[in-house]
Amino acid sequence: MLRPNTTKGKLIVVEGIDGSGKSTQIDLLYKWLQSQGYSVFFSEWNSSPLVKSTTKQAKKDRSFTPTTFSILHCTDFADRWENSIYPLLKAGVIVLADRYVYTAFARDVARGVDPDWVRNMYSFAIVPDVAFYFRVPLDIAVERITSARTSLKYYEAGMDMKLSDNINESFRLFQSHILAEYDRMVDEFGLTLIDGTLPVKTQQKNVRMIVKKMLGNWQGLENPNKSPIIMENPLAPNKTKGSKK
Repeated sequence: MLRPNTTKGKLIVVEGIDGSGKSTQIDLLYKWLQSQGYSVFFSEWNSSPLVKSTTKQAKKDRSFTPTTFSILHCTDFADRWENSIYPLLKAGVIVLADRYVYTAFARDVARGVDPDWVRNMYSFAIVPDVAFYFRVPLDIAVERITSARTSLKYYEAGMDMKLSDNINESFRLFQSHILAEYDRMVDEFGLTLIDGTLPVKTQQKNVRMIVKKMLGNWQGLENPNKSPIIMENPLAPNKTKGSKK
């Protein structure tokens, strides 16, 4: 399964279904850690510039099968792992990941891909030092997403699974399958549960308390100027910044 973290750095990830509020929390955590003088790097799911155009075209053509979708996302992750996440961890940086391998374990399995096969694909990754799972009831998460967007995307709504001809209903059903997979992973991977219905400030207070305890007296790569870390992949056609704004 996942390898232990033997690097000098620390890996903190956030997980949850769409509308769980995890992205807000990791953004607040990033800014706070940087203000404390830590060297911090942010990476998000499905953001590799090397495979971005392929993913975009395949989604446009609706040519993904559950298996090819899974493989392409793993390719995206592997590129980011090799060129930013792992090297920075070895240097003693705190890496924050908005979605990690658990997203694949939840979404791909919800699409019918074999759980062991998916887990084996990501066996090169390491166990995070903290993996937060922001859990919210399905109805609340769906309401947050549908009220904030004018429309849902085909694969985002799980329309490829033929759950419903109605895109909003398909989204709700797909998210329910993903939520069930996340709940099953809490004990399997020791995910740290955070109540996503609590006020934002309360959630962040709980997150910081857990992170402070995890860091303890740990000292990583110094960042006296409190500046962001930028990583660029020289092989990418369009160089993009790999840090939070």
